[in-house]
Amino acid sequence: MRLGIDLGGTKIEIVALADDGAELLRRRMPTPQGDYLATTEAVAGLVAAAERELGRRGTVGIGIPGAESRVTGLVKNANSTWLIGRPLRHDLQARLQREVRLANDANCFALSEATDGAAAGAAVVFGVILGTGVGGGIVAHGRVLAGANAIAGEWGHNRLPGDEAVWPACYCGRRGCVETFLSGPGMQRDHAGAAGAAIDAIDIAARTAAGDAACAATLARYEARLARALAEVVNILDPDVIVLGGGLSNLDRLYDNVPQLWGEFIFSDHVATRLLKNRHGDSSGVRGAAWLW
Repeated sequence: MRLGIDLGGTKIEIVALADDGAELLRRRMPTPQGDYLATTEAVAGLVAAAERELGRRGTVGIGIPGAESRVTGLVKNANSTWLIGRPLRHDLQARLQREVRLANDANCFALSEATDGAAAGAAVVFGVILGTGVGGGIVAHGRVLAGANAIAGEWGHNRLPGDEAVWPACYCGRRGCVETFLSGPGMQRDHAGAAGAAIDAIDIAARTAAGDAACAATLARYEARLARALAEVVNILDPDVIVLGGGLSNLDRLYDNVPQLWGEFIFSDHVATRLLKNRHGDSSGVRGAAWLW
């Protein structure tokens, strides 16, 4: 039995998978925000409760919103900032009395979709999270690529290609990161700057469908930026499939419009890369954490 845990900023979710990928159990609880010790205890409690309910012991894989430093073994680059600088894997292994595998949550998403999701059977997969933040993960021939610095796939903290009137500040300390444009809050900020209305991505999409010209213009800008940003990924990685996850992946128009735009920026006479919506939805990351084993 494989146990996967998605350690998010607002919730912690656990799933138990049988060897064939069948889901045996799923539970979730609020994340104890800002409290590292309470967070580790919450993870341990979910594992203990799942194993008690199912009557067996499982392997444990955990997806986190950051990475583990190759040098120190401590968490880095986490937008759940109370994890930064902490020996999370070491502490959880001591608490659970077994080996724990840790990976970036976007890597887990990519692994899930490459294993039995939208990109199953593809040789090289780039998984994209478009949500509160922007993340990415790479799976090649069934294996996650973490990279020499444990940052493979972190396209969200590259500068958005192209000329922009404003380069917003990012929490990472840089300006103009892809995340500041292509996250949900990034779209909301862009629309507020252009149209003066503070509405979220769901409302922007709904109003576009109802004929709102300002909202339609916001979505068009978003699609053009997404096309430019993904084109750089294709030029470097040349993946067979790019799979979108996160709340903004539910904008169905992206799958038609973005591939019509990205060819201008891709160094090829023909683009065979497919842009696909995830199969497992919000559960994909937690399933990928289980598939770390």
